[in-house]
Amino acid sequence: MKKMMLTIGVLVLLFFIGCSKNIIPDGNSGIAAADPKNVDNAGDVDTDWKDIELRDVKTGETFKISDFKGKPILLESFAVWCPTCKKQQDEVKKLHEQVGDDVVSVSLDTDPNEGEQKVIEHVNRHGYDWLYVVSPVELTKSLIDQFGTGIVQAPQAPVILVCEDQSARLLQRGVKSDSDLLSEIVKGC
Repeated sequence: MKKMMLTIGVLVLLFFIGCSKNIIPDGNSGIAAADPKNVDNAGDVDTDWKDIELRDVKTGETFKISDFKGKPILLESFAVWCPTCKKQQDEVKKLHEQVGDDVVSVSLDTDPNEGEQKVIEHVNRHGYDWLYVVSPVELTKSLIDQFGTGIVQAPQAPVILVCEDQSARLLQRGVKSDSDLLSEIVKGC
């Protein structure tokens, strides 16, 4: 129990530290700068996070990111309190109006102070209809290990593109329009 509380405390600290820092895009690839030792541009870094069981807060159904192999996936880290996140989710909603279920979207609440009920209220209030998950600590840690602490900086609107072959890359920080998201999906990993 102490170990779990310590892990949650560290994640909260990283979250708040991350919210106060600016991330600078690398200027070359359009991919946000992250800790280079944790990112493999080919997407061949540890893929354990894709096999972690997740639970959709709306339906209670469980799934894994790896279940969607063969489809592009947008994995967005967010918090209910974050207005930038809402703007990003509005763009995801527009994208789905164009592409339907050809793209899988998973919104991952990484704020350790928010539970399923807050997320469900957020989803219902805004009419979002894709997968919503409260991130398990194990998943949050694995994403931080691969993509750096920026992945839990909700106001930066972090989005990971997981391609059909399950390779993945972190998209540039900030709100990405529906057309930008579609371009990134077409570009691939």
